[in-house]
Amino acid sequence: MGAIAEIHYIIEGLAEAGIAVMVISSYLPEILQLSDRILVCRHGRIVEEFEGHRTDAETIMYAAVH
Repeated sequence: MGAIAEIHYIIEGLAEAGIAVMVISSYLPEILQLSDRILVCRHGRIVEEFEGHRTDAETIMYAAVH
């Protein structure tokens, strides 16, 4: 198992145990895979909030740049 896969496994295990985990990443497939909730920041402020499994990369990118 590679390092990224191992980190994802640990994050998923913690989440299943009810422990909150904050993931900061610019790699959208990773965010979509791991997140229950996604916050989009622009210029240091939260501009959008999405449910992780009810959004897509295009919607997140639009929120990030508009």
